[in-house]
Amino acid sequence: MTITADQLTVTSDSKLLLLELQRLRRWQKLKALIPLTPLLLFILAFFFVPVSRMLFHAVHDDTLSALMPRTTAELTRWNGENLPDEAAFAALASDLNEAWSRKTAGAIAKRLNYELPGSNQQVMSSARKAVTLPSGPYRDAMLNISRLWSKREVWILLKRGVSNYTPYYLLRSVDLQRDPDGRIVTMPPDQAIFRDVFLRTFTISAGVMFLTLLLGFPLAYLLATLPKRITNILMILVILPFWTSVLVRTSAWIVLLQQQGLVNDVLLALHIVSRPIELVFNRVGTIVAMTHIQLPITLLPIYSIMKTISPNHIRAARSLGAGPFVAFWTVYFPQTFPGIAAGCLLTFIMCLGYYITPALVGGPADQMVSTFIAHYTNEDLNWGMASALGAILLLATLLLYHFYNKLAGPDQLNTR
Repeated sequence: MTITADQLTVTSDSKLLLLELQRLRRWQKLKALIPLTPLLLFILAFFFVPVSRMLFHAVHDDTLSALMPRTTAELTRWNGENLPDEAAFAALASDLNEAWSRKTAGAIAKRLNYELPGSNQQVMSSARKAVTLPSGPYRDAMLNISRLWSKREVWILLKRGVSNYTPYYLLRSVDLQRDPDGRIVTMPPDQAIFRDVFLRTFTISAGVMFLTLLLGFPLAYLLATLPKRITNILMILVILPFWTSVLVRTSAWIVLLQQQGLVNDVLLALHIVSRPIELVFNRVGTIVAMTHIQLPITLLPIYSIMKTISPNHIRAARSLGAGPFVAFWTVYFPQTFPGIAAGCLLTFIMCLGYYITPALVGGPADQMVSTFIAHYTNEDLNWGMASALGAILLLATLLLYHFYNKLAGPDQLNTR
């Protein structure tokens, strides 16, 4: 079979037209993205960049390598057994001398104190006295200044400081640490607090989630089945709390739940209690206030799904002999599961980051992870710990979304 010149020309023209068509399609897609450019830049600048910096600070700490370069360099040759040699002590004295003159000794002391509680003052005293040291020998002189430098774990910590990256903050966030031999062990009981804090955070969040579901599901069903005129009025009441800030709503609950508040007055008037009960500055007040704030967040996704369910489904089930409850439970309720999953997921994730409400209406035993993040950010200025705690919450959020996507994601909906 022979191919003529005309056929070659047609084939060549077809390829050119196909390439031109592909180019036009790419240009159309690019033009469609142009209106989204401001939004994409906003997300990049105010979401991805901060989150990336948070994750970076959770594992990055160059304090020791930057402020004690001679010591960390000398310790790279140390085998980790016994105490280092004279050269390492000389480097230590030189770094502390320079740190005292540059007023950076406080940063070194603070960093060492993170992993070796109680070493802050000893490091500061050593830096102050290192200025007056004569020229060697430095080993005995530094040991006489402070017995801190006779501890092998201090030198192990300084040796680890040669790297700008550390797992300390992430390990500390789950009450773990590395011992001098590099093994990961649990923190002493008097220092282990974050597992209880995370457990408390997840427990309160789960409790609020279930309460909002318990209260929101019947109300959403009522809104979905009532006449439109009544539904509109009730919907205004549902979204009305969004018109006020969380701080105002939380403060209102303090007034309502205090011992001389309206709730205790009603309980006393109805003779349910004989004296005012503690409803605020404890777990009860925290959960009540958070449930009130989060109720619309759980309700609205459920309501949006219920509005798409045809009432003919229930009628068909009833016509086939099912009772009211069986028809509702086996036909109507399963169709609301995507809304339940979405509302509960939103509420649980938002509760994980609550700060104002537990701080105002909760007690000392009701503070959640966000309180400690605020403490490390605003008071202790420990960005590593704040970032590590935030990274743990971010990981929990991503895991929750993964499970939600497995249970009620688009792929699961398409198979139903």
